[in-house]
Amino acid sequence: MSVSAARPTTAARVKVPAGTSAQTAVNEAGFEQKGPQAAVVVREDDGTLRDLAWVPETDAEVAVVTADTPDGRAVIRHSAAHIMAQAVQDLHPDAKLGIGPPVTDGFYYDFAVDEPFTPEDLQAIEKRMKQIIKSGQRFSRRKYASLDEARAELAGEPFKLELIDDKGAGTDADLDRSEVMEIGDGELTAYDNLNMRTGERMWSDLCRGPHVPSTRYLPAYKVTRNAAAYWRGNDKNPQLQRIYGTAWESTEAQDAYLERLAEAEKRDHRKLGAELDLFSFPDEIGSGLPVFHPKGGVIKREMEDYVRRRHIEEGFEYVGTPHIAKDGLFHTSGHLPYYAETMFPPLHVDVEYDDQGQVTKAGSEYRLKAMNCPMHNLIYRSRGRSYRELPLRLFEFGHVYRYEQSGVVHGLTRVRGFAQDDSHSYVTREQAPAEIRHLLNFVLSLLRDFGMDDFYLELSTRDDSDKFIGSQEQWDEATRVLEEVAIESGLELVPDPGGAAYYGPKISVQARDAIGRTWQMSTIQLDFNQPARFELEYQAADGTRQEPVMIHSAKFGSIERFLGVLTEHYAGAFPVWLSPVQVVGIPISGEQGDYIQDIVDRLRSKGIRAEADHSDDRMQKKVRTHTLQKVPFMLLAGGKDVEAGAVSFRFRDGTQRNGVPVDEAIAYITDWAQSRRNDAPTAEASE
Repeated sequence: MSVSAARPTTAARVKVPAGTSAQTAVNEAGFEQKGPQAAVVVREDDGTLRDLAWVPETDAEVAVVTADTPDGRAVIRHSAAHIMAQAVQDLHPDAKLGIGPPVTDGFYYDFAVDEPFTPEDLQAIEKRMKQIIKSGQRFSRRKYASLDEARAELAGEPFKLELIDDKGAGTDADLDRSEVMEIGDGELTAYDNLNMRTGERMWSDLCRGPHVPSTRYLPAYKVTRNAAAYWRGNDKNPQLQRIYGTAWESTEAQDAYLERLAEAEKRDHRKLGAELDLFSFPDEIGSGLPVFHPKGGVIKREMEDYVRRRHIEEGFEYVGTPHIAKDGLFHTSGHLPYYAETMFPPLHVDVEYDDQGQVTKAGSEYRLKAMNCPMHNLIYRSRGRSYRELPLRLFEFGHVYRYEQSGVVHGLTRVRGFAQDDSHSYVTREQAPAEIRHLLNFVLSLLRDFGMDDFYLELSTRDDSDKFIGSQEQWDEATRVLEEVAIESGLELVPDPGGAAYYGPKISVQARDAIGRTWQMSTIQLDFNQPARFELEYQAADGTRQEPVMIHSAKFGSIERFLGVLTEHYAGAFPVWLSPVQVVGIPISGEQGDYIQDIVDRLRSKGIRAEADHSDDRMQKKVRTHTLQKVPFMLLAGGKDVEAGAVSFRFRDGTQRNGVPVDEAIAYITDWAQSRRNDAPTAEASE
């Protein structure tokens, strides 16, 4: 296994003379050897991370990577994954090793075992990890003399042998670099866990590295859960058991993370979706295909109506396209074969047979669409276009379908069927920078409208692989334009090499939610390729036929995913304007039922989603029920309220305001809802 360099951070630099270890240079420079500021590895100028035991052949200047940085944490977690795998094989000698990379906020390791791990197994594994770490072990890099030597040593590890065979076949360049990085480029290496006192090899693993120097650099770790996972993410491969864990540079950092994790569990949109009766995922329909209940439908409709209106205000024209199309359309666009693995298999239709069952007409193959852009291109191409029409902006809530692997489907945030708030701008080459600027400002304003206002940008570009189309000159120009606009925005810009779509680079907006988690939201992609493939043209001012530039943009990515994110961002307590039920009227006794109903009816006439609770439950239970349903306004009325023509407000936070005249209460609620405020009403705010 190996750790890839995470996002670079500013770091102190040291000189490492030829023949001297990085550890010696770091020590002489006065870096700490324990704690969050401890040096764990060093980084070369090309981004390569090296062990502190690394000895360069020529003088080198390197950046020191400390434990409390993204790279430092990744190395700590990768080393913890090794210790966990060692613990598993100590306790389960027949377990076969898969892979074990660091991931966001933690790590995992895959194992082939006869029976799934139990909670008791996980406790025993964590206890064994503690014993291993306390005993003191050193991570030591070792180079195999040949592939055959590696095969002989790992003869009992079939999954490792497969990786070695990939190395021998020269196919390692095709591996998923985020996970399967045991073999990497160049030499084949292993990492041994050596007893620090005796030097005895306690365990080893095929690994490119790097690692922390020893187990004393692992102050905080925890085994968190287990799940099933297919070998190398392919459902045609054996199913393994995956154990997840987390590791940090200090117990304080880990405790803070576990608190965030507990808060995230409370906010899980799948749990809240069921509790608040918003949506569900019936088995009869299929994995990753949600249905929205009436309350969830209210939120979805409010989102769509608002976003549709904003698009029209921003100069977009609303269009509609079908859910399926002949697969030749997706060959023209380039999605087949470049995007084929995420599309559902073809539908064979219009086949005709004779009486003997022989095919007399072959029929056609159709595909569920995974994207809207090919159909928008056909709308553009449906008639001649003039430069005077550009920018031409087309928009729709296009329902698309992606064949996501069952193991990655997750609530509303990773589904197989969803509605994209998808738009395509057709512009001249000269108009492209201004249009991208317009789209980015539009995107950010929309996210702020929904209460998300902490962003940074990611610039996804091509790498040297063959999964991209178009000339290098086109890519360079498109990347330059996107980068300049992103820098102009003043937001932090993070590089994402190799993350571009096959047809062009993109900017993605990364938004942080209420508890600091980052979600990829909107994307803006500059495309020189599809206009050429569809032979799109416009008549320029000089009468010549020119090819437009196409800009893809999705503001939320998908309505479903954004609703899931909002549910967690607000912990189900949606702003008034999005709340499925905005007001519940609660009579103190049955005698005030008509009075409350009249107020509810007046609110409804003003477009407020209001209900009256006439159930036989006691008033206190009604208040608790609607508080748990996170209703922002509860209006209570007893006998004295009726006499005074007033109501009492009860808010979600438990505060209350009594004796508010009915007309004032209705005006206050109506104004709050229509203002689209994203804060929560309280007794203090209402005074």
